[in-house]
Amino acid sequence: MSVDTETVKRVARLARIKVSEDDATRMTGELNAILGFVEQLDEVNIDGVEPLTSVVEQTMKKRVDGVTDGNKAADIVKNAPASEDNFFMVPKVVE
Repeated sequence: MSVDTETVKRVARLARIKVSEDDATRMTGELNAILGFVEQLDEVNIDGVEPLTSVVEQTMKKRVDGVTDGNKAADIVKNAPASEDNFFMVPKVVE
């Protein structure tokens, strides 16, 4: 697959990028080189290769999933303009 100057200009217009004629010519060569590399990757045999998230085997560090109340309710409502029994008090906004 190859890209011509008109395709570069069209893609630039769709991306709302201003591209001069010289830039379009230069980008045509660069995009064709990139697409050539991608075509080379299509030739690689990947049968039986499992997808990886990393090249090094890692296990995720996890914390204990314990449910607590945090014991910080009083600290949380301390700066509230109005609170009652560790709940925020707000004015009624719907009739």
